[in-house]
Parts: sequence; C-alpha cells; structure tokens
Amino acid sequence: MRAQLRRIPEWFEYFAALARTSEGSVPPFSGDYVNYTQRLPLGTITPWNHPLLIAVKKLAPALAAGNSVVVKPSELAPLTVLQLAELCHDAGIPAGVFNCVPGLGAVAGRALAEHPAIKKIDFTGGTATGRAVAAAAGGNLASTTMELGGKAPIVVFDDVDVDEVVNGAAFACFIASGQTCVTGARLIVHEKIFDELVEKLVAKVRSIRLGDPMDDRTQMGTIISEPHLLRIHAMVERARQDGATVRCGGRRATDLKGYFYEPTVITDVTSDMEIVQQEVFGPVVAAYSFTDEADAVKHANDSPFGLGAAIWTNNIKQAHRVANTLSAGIIWLNDHHRNDPSSPWGGVKDSGMGRENGLEAYRSYSQIKSVIVGFGNEKFDWFVDDTVRYG
Repeated sequence: MRAQLRRIPEWFEYFAALARTSEGSVPPFSGDYVNYTQRLPLGTITPWNHPLLIAVKKLAPALAAGNSVVVKPSELAPLTVLQLAELCHDAGIPAGVFNCVPGLGAVAGRALAEHPAIKKIDFTGGTATGRAVAAAAGGNLASTTMELGGKAPIVVFDDVDVDEVVNGAAFACFIASGQTCVTGARLIVHEKIFDELVEKLVAKVRSIRLGDPMDDRTQMGTIISEPHLLRIHAMVERARQDGATVRCGGRRATDLKGYFYEPTVITDVTSDMEIVQQEVFGPVVAAYSFTDEADAVKHANDSPFGLGAAIWTNNIKQAHRVANTLSAGIIWLNDHHRNDPSSPWGGVKDSGMGRENGLEAYRSYSQIKSVIVGFGNEKFDWFVDDTVRYG
C-alpha cells in the first residue's frame, strides 16, 4: 500500500499532460468541405481491495477530459476515497466537480447507476455486480467501462530459473492476500519441472509472515471481512472434497486476531473444478501441469475470465507466440502485477470491457463531435439541381 501511495501522483501527472497535448483529427472528407473533430466531456464505482489506486485510475482521466465525477466507494473501504476527496477540494478542485457518495451498493450504487444524469459509469468489482450495473446504465444509454473478475494463469515453461519463478509466483499469488483481480490463481507448469517448482513454492509460502499491515515486518495481511474469509474456506473445502490436495494452508490462521487466512497451494486439480474455474479472490493458488505449448495455451484459455496472464520462459519467440494466443487483456512476460498510467488495463470475456489507463481511458471519458464546413463557391438547389446528391 505504501508503494502504491508513492505512485498515485503519476496518474494525475500523466492525464494532465494528455489533456494539454491531446488533439482532434481532420478526416479526409470528400469534396469542397473540411471536417474536424472535437472531444467533449461526457460516476465511478470503486472496489474495496485497492480503493485509493483504483479510484485515482478512474478519477484522473475523467477530470482531465473535463467531466464532473461522482465516486461511490465500496462500503467495505470508503475512508481513503473520502480522504482523497477532501485533499482534492483543498487543492482547489471546485465544489461539485469531485463528489463522493458512500453507501451500500444495492442502495447508493443502484441509484447512481440508474440516474439519468449519469453519462458514463466506470465500475470495478465482481462480474455479477458488473452485469447488474451495466444493465442499469443501459436503461439511460450511459456508456460503461467494466473491470471485473479474473482467474489469471501463470504459464511456466521448462527453460526457466525455477527459483526466480517461485519468487515471482509467490508475488503474483499472495500480494494483497490474493485479493486482486489479476491474482495468479492458476499456476500452470511444464510437467518436467512441476514437482520441483511446487515443492519450492510450498516452502516459500510457509515462510510468509502474516500480521498487522501497519507492521513493516508483515508480508501478508488480512481478508477484508469474515463473510469473505468463510467463502474462501468453503471453496477450499469443496476442492478437497472433489479430490484436490491442499499442500499448505487451507485454514484460518487462528493464532492471530483478525480475518487471516493462511496462504494456500492446491494440487491434484482438474480443469472442471470450481477452484480452477471460479474466482476465489483470496490467497489460494491451484497448480497443475502441461505437456507442451499447445496444452499450456489450452489450459490457460480454459476459463470464463480474461483479465491478466503471465508467461515465464527464456525463449523470446515462444513468449511472443504464446502471448498472441492467450485470451487476456494484460499479459506479463516473466513478471506479474506491473501497472503504469500509460499502459492499457482491462479484460476480455467475463473480465469486462473497456480499458483503464492510457489514451483509451482518456478518450472513453469524452464523446466525439464531428464538424463539417462547406467552403465551395458553387450554389445549389437541392430540389432542382439533379447533380446534387446526398452523402
């Protein structure tokens, strides 16, 4: 979280620069005409897992494009967004430009989504809720950007440094207690190195220090709420009942005060299991093997989600070839979770539509107007001159 705080200004700086340098276009309109385009201004609903960063990812392009914004923070984590609103007002943003409306999603969120004055909704959250928000927005023909659930595969080929991948996989799977939309929840490893990698990952995971997030020694914090912790544990238990093996974790950390769940590695899974197909949104990774490149791609794409994916290989041709075939909006090569205000962020399939970050996000917060100017000297009468044609 502290690392995120240091990077928050980058989003404001990037989109402020974009607002000053973004240009319209002059399409090649035929005949004695000149055609130019303008982009004109057109809230957002943010989740609990990265409430400040994700709010800023939406707020910065919306303000830069000239919009007034209403942010509805998650009822589970509203305080950072409220503090951000206060800071923005103190910095000189006029009253009414950045508005924050806390409340329950079923009440405040629904009222905002259905309000006819809202011209665009940018939502981050679960896929089921995203569908409901998009349906409500559709009643007013409001445009939407949806950053929804994920089940990111980590595809590991056999030419890698196993120790390096173990460190990368632990980062991908357990940062923020696995409560991110691009968590590396499916570890898909070449059969030649599968046993070695899983054994080393389990040892690594057992060394992760759980504790108070305010303590610098803590490496993994809590689950957001008790109901969510119970949901995670229920999914792990169902995986056990389906024949999976829990190699480590798989239980609540009872020696700590709070909603702690031990980081969990599961093997002996099949692609049709719930633990493989559905988003857990917690510190749980399902590991299984593949035989060759085609098999790896098949496993990686066998998911209703398509937000993030990672490929680990030292073969540059293979890296780009596989990246081209994976059904995901964000692909990392030999890395995970990396994010930048200039780099488009969003998914395909049940992971949503539209993009945060970059020029695509800025443009999504505006609407285009086409102005066509006739400059010819020829006079005409539409109803008399047969040479005049429409279009």
